[in-house]
Amino acid sequence: MLSEWELWACANQALQTHGENAAFHAAEQIGALVLAGDAEGVRTWQAIAARIAQLSATGGPAPPIEPMN
Repeated sequence: MLSEWELWACANQALQTHGENAAFHAAEQIGALVLAGDAEGVRTWQAIAARIAQLSATGGPAPPIEPMN
């Protein structure tokens, strides 16, 4: 699984790339990974989708997260 920082970065990138269709893009990724039998990928994209939803609901950037050394 990706780190918290990476999950928020992926959510931000999806929103920047796909705009209001970011949640749909995440759902497509989850569906493709389910069909491929990639449970870890599904969990990762579900976590990204949750962050996309949070960012979409607040209309703002991800909360600041200190990078690990």
